[in-house]
Amino acid sequence: MPYDLIVIGGGCAGLSASIYARRFNMNVLVVAEMLGGTITTTHLVENYPGFISISGGELANKFVEQATANGVTFKTGMKVTKVWKDGETFKVQAGEEILEAKTVILATGTTYRKIGIPGEKEFLARGVSYCATCDGGFFKGKNVIIVGGGNSAVKESIILAEHASHVTIVYRGSAFAKAEPQNVKNMEETPNISIRLNSNLAEITGDTAVREVKFEDGTKMPIDGVFVEVGRVPLTDMVNDLNVAKNEKGEIIINQMSETNIPGFYAAGDVSNSEWKQAIVSADEGCKAAFKAFEFVSAKK
Repeated sequence: MPYDLIVIGGGCAGLSASIYARRFNMNVLVVAEMLGGTITTTHLVENYPGFISISGGELANKFVEQATANGVTFKTGMKVTKVWKDGETFKVQAGEEILEAKTVILATGTTYRKIGIPGEKEFLARGVSYCATCDGGFFKGKNVIIVGGGNSAVKESIILAEHASHVTIVYRGSAFAKAEPQNVKNMEETPNISIRLNSNLAEITGDTAVREVKFEDGTKMPIDGVFVEVGRVPLTDMVNDLNVAKNEKGEIIINQMSETNIPGFYAAGDVSNSEWKQAIVSADEGCKAAFKAFEFVSAKK
């Protein structure tokens, strides 16, 4: 018998969807490479209702605990490589297994966007990183730069400043227009953070580790580490055979109830085309997707 619902992804969106699906008494399975999602790499979360301040890892654990308490079934350590429609059901290729479901919610989130300059790939894990929370501790007393001008880059610069001797935030724009004003204020008030606007990196160089960066204007800067935070790429390739509508960024297009153009197939969280990428928005979309999946399954019965 097929599952009523398979949720692909174990972050805020996927876990919220699974909790609501179980409350609708659905037979639901969460398939994920790991539980927790992107929020686990967030140092502190101070804008999720109910928690004045909580680490991203702790918040993710509370999602997992609640899903488990509601009887959600998990398959973890498994990568979904393909989703397709077979008659009235969906097929999901997860590792070596082919799973079957009446409905599917895609909540796979995103992966890090690369700058695409010489040295970025070559010095990965040798001075180039995409996660300040994960790797900031390795640069204690060092000089580092962080590339990006969005909210995540600004927050990551503050995290890095707790470890590094000095942090330079490099942004191609003239102002941090996409970052929350409070986060920008906190960054500007951090004494060991400096700002370099209207600048682009051209190359990362070194020997066994990063030693220097070169800017497009020809100037150079000796540096011990480069952190990249220039956005993310949605993980949607596994659903290409479904012909799900996507926007120019590759994000799944959903309506206000997390429905896609494919009946019975939904998307939630950072993988969708919602403009505001926040944990609370992901939870909201996951909840709505579960409700529409419940309606879909109920109508078939």
